[in-house]
Amino acid sequence: MLKITLPDGSIREFEGAVSPLQVAQSISDGLARNTISAVVNGKQTEVDTPITEDSTVQLLTWNDDMGKKAFWHSSAHLLAQAIMEYYPDAKLTIGPAIANGFYYDVDFGDHPLSEKDFERLEKKILENAKKNSTFNLREVSKADALKEYADNPFKTELIENLQDGEITFVTHDNFTDLCRGGHIPSTGIVKAVKILNAAGAYWRGDEKNKQLTRVYGISFPKQKELTEYLERLEEAKRRDHRKLGKEMGIFTFSEKVGAGLPLWLPKGAMLRKKLEHFLSVAQKKQGYEFVISPHIGHKDLYVTSGHYEKYGADSFQPIKTPNEGEEFLLKPMNCPHHCEIYKAQQWSYRDLPKRYAEFGTVYRYEQSGELHGLTRVRGFTQDDAHLFCMPDQLNEEFEKVIDLVLYVFGSLGFEDFTAQISLRDPENKQKYIGSDENWDKAESAIINAAKAKGLKTVTEYGEAAFYGPKLDFMVKDALGRSWQLGTIQVDYNLPERFDLWYTGSDNEKHRPVMIHRAPFGSMERFIAILLENTAGDFPLWLAPDQFIILPISEKYVDYAKKVSQLLENHDISGLIDERNEKTGKKIRDAELNKIPFMLVVGENEAGNNTVSVRRRGEGDLGEMKIDDFISYFKTESQKGIKSFD
Repeated sequence: MLKITLPDGSIREFEGAVSPLQVAQSISDGLARNTISAVVNGKQTEVDTPITEDSTVQLLTWNDDMGKKAFWHSSAHLLAQAIMEYYPDAKLTIGPAIANGFYYDVDFGDHPLSEKDFERLEKKILENAKKNSTFNLREVSKADALKEYADNPFKTELIENLQDGEITFVTHDNFTDLCRGGHIPSTGIVKAVKILNAAGAYWRGDEKNKQLTRVYGISFPKQKELTEYLERLEEAKRRDHRKLGKEMGIFTFSEKVGAGLPLWLPKGAMLRKKLEHFLSVAQKKQGYEFVISPHIGHKDLYVTSGHYEKYGADSFQPIKTPNEGEEFLLKPMNCPHHCEIYKAQQWSYRDLPKRYAEFGTVYRYEQSGELHGLTRVRGFTQDDAHLFCMPDQLNEEFEKVIDLVLYVFGSLGFEDFTAQISLRDPENKQKYIGSDENWDKAESAIINAAKAKGLKTVTEYGEAAFYGPKLDFMVKDALGRSWQLGTIQVDYNLPERFDLWYTGSDNEKHRPVMIHRAPFGSMERFIAILLENTAGDFPLWLAPDQFIILPISEKYVDYAKKVSQLLENHDISGLIDERNEKTGKKIRDAELNKIPFMLVVGENEAGNNTVSVRRRGEGDLGEMKIDDFISYFKTESQKGIKSFD
């Protein structure tokens, strides 16, 4: 009997070979109707693929991420088919599924694709989908594959890197493509499609190669789902941090400064300082010490850490000194510097743990086509910290860091998240540094801490850092999009590479364990996500401008300045609208600029030492003494901030 183990641990037995679809049918007809893909022994496959040995099987529907992957990958084939019908001389390259939808990279030659072609491509895709053609995967010899794609240098290059037994073609309807597999049963499941945009993309991501056209699309099994997605897309455009950042005066970019190097305007600098203060207070309570390291480091520092080997291609080129011939790099990571700070003194077991924190700016070379607002930049500031502890302190310290991350998320409205346990790829260990023993200990520590804290977790192999496993926090925003924000990492390797030690109770040298952590991740990316999640309507305590004073005429500007100074003395930040405009317009403009409090002052307020208070979204709150407003403000600003001890 052939045994099939399902995700819940239950086992079903079959006589002879069985397909995932037959497994689904053995459970229920409804599940069989909805199963569109499967994972057999960790590999995604078609539902009609025979299973000939005892296996673990996961049945996938549209509601599963891997089910969507198969759906969108299959839709990419439908897109390629439509392109070839309209552009028979085009050269296809690759067409994978992505987080939301799919794309296909195409060399259109002398007949470029334009936006006006999108609608006819959509119609052709749906026309072909209605044929309900099955996806048939078959193995092809290398010689036959090369012959089939003799006039396509891109497919030829892919095939040249494969061997006989590794090459498969997939056919649906009258269209065949080079493909590894992982398709839905038939095209008829695709009921709605939208071509979203087209952009330039270099073949294999290398700017030295030919530039292709990347055609992005998305598809759904129901038209209603496409309509809802497009509505969310429009809302995302309204919330785009690049748009809001410009409108609110948070940040800008300059070609003269350089692409991917953000400039923080006064309001953005204020926002950053408030976030830094918020985290610094919490870190101080947990015993962190604050350090500062330079923006550059000697090349040997990063050779020792392993960053030069692993990140050298993504770093800026070395800076050579004019006379001594030394080489320095713009700092790609803070951790090597913190290792040297630890090493500057001798430590006893009584001194540990040591917790070093720094808002340290680092630099990575990103290709210009990959840059995107604040979410993908070349210079960014990490809320970095590195903890050096004894092995028997590791679990407690790791759990304390989890507490800190949860405090940050809870205070800033990120309640929907999953903790991703990111482990190394067991099939490709050469990507990583360190012994199997150290990796096993580090991975166990993360798994145990996440379990102890009752976190909702998923495990991903191959997502670890090169020096250690990670606990990555995947947060969903107000639009349901998932972002990787905070990260915690366990590292036995850098302490070895830097020869770090402490004196134990036995008076012998011992190696500390290192924890890397960054609750925000990077200030730039975190603020971008926060802008989009809140649509620029920040929590009161975080708003760059928390009030605006609106004098009803220029006669009351001096009183407005007096009020402003009193508020600033209590760390309440804001401004005065001295424009010669009607009060109603000033109020409307303040509402549009998302300023929480509008304080109207005139003859009555100046005479009574009061302000007339309006709150954004609530309207008129009446006249208040200035001291009463300060007390009210402080009470309101603390709402939403979680307690942290």
